[in-house]
Amino acid sequence: MSDGLQHTAQSPEAPSAVAGKRTAAQGLDEGQGLSSAQVLAALRGAGEATRLRILALLAATEHNVKDLTQILVQSQPRISRHLKLMAEAGIITRFREGSWVFFRIADTGPEGALARAIVDSLDPSDLTLARDRARAEAVQKARAEAAQDYFKAHAAEWDSIRALHVAESQVEKAMEQALGPGPFELLVDLGTGTGRILELFGPRADKALGFDLNHDMLAYARAKLEREGLGQAQVRHGDLYNIPLPDGAADAVVVHQVLHFLDDPAAAVAEAARLLAPGGRLLVVDFAPHELEFLREQSAHRRLGFGRAQLGRMMETTGLKLVSFQDLNPLGSASRDKASPEGKLTVSLWLGEKPAATGKTRRRNGKVEVAA
Repeated sequence: MSDGLQHTAQSPEAPSAVAGKRTAAQGLDEGQGLSSAQVLAALRGAGEATRLRILALLAATEHNVKDLTQILVQSQPRISRHLKLMAEAGIITRFREGSWVFFRIADTGPEGALARAIVDSLDPSDLTLARDRARAEAVQKARAEAAQDYFKAHAAEWDSIRALHVAESQVEKAMEQALGPGPFELLVDLGTGTGRILELFGPRADKALGFDLNHDMLAYARAKLEREGLGQAQVRHGDLYNIPLPDGAADAVVVHQVLHFLDDPAAAVAEAARLLAPGGRLLVVDFAPHELEFLREQSAHRRLGFGRAQLGRMMETTGLKLVSFQDLNPLGSASRDKASPEGKLTVSLWLGEKPAATGKTRRRNGKVEVAA
């Protein structure tokens, strides 16, 4: 190989690599096959020194072209040509985030299983691969620091809102109880923000996807998920009114503290319902009706909360059944019979469920692709 892969001391495998092995094994155990032409294309896609290094990097986390040029110290045109060939072979996938395009190893189908098997066969102590990982960590650190700067710049605003309602730990505990233990084949978080919901529920999901329009928030969320080793949790740039997933793709959808920012919350609920498979659940968390007008100017809130019946009707209009509702009152009681003290916010949780399809068995083939 032209890049001269060498060997040094053995290094432990990262959690993402272990998860990758499970993914490869599951894909091969499903009995899905590739034609000889597809196998050859996949092997050609990985069968060059730089492309093999790229595949190993993309198995750990997603990168854009700029990242890869910095890590591999190669020109943008050369990296782009390699990526194009690998994508055409089906061993990596691409997705657009504004003007950037990110890449990661294919995580579904037999091509993905073959790509994972190739990566799993590599010696992690190989000197060239170890150097690539070190450079990748430096690039990720710089990206995380830039995202953290953005987060710090807005932290005071978010902290002031959090001070108006019950502790986040109480809200998250109620969310976990409402949505249940899973496991979920696909969990979708609409308006993912900092990625906290993916961090919370990601361990219960085979795959978790978060969508948001804010590039700075996505950068922060991506860095945090990488740091936590949650390879099955990914973030994407996307409009929550038009998510690039097929109907019925998700077991669970979460919309956490998002609807009060929207001009058309009913349309967002309808899009969330579209994503649900029969028997799937939608969890909406938002504020109960309040009169804190300053939040319109200070924090761009379009709606001053939602009533139980108001959001329940939005769900029912889309064909969902409201199966549970809960108020978390800042007085310290979860009872909705007590009003919030003046200047405080009550957090409400609505859980809707899509009726199970009569006489039909749910699809469970793990093939969920996100449009570029």
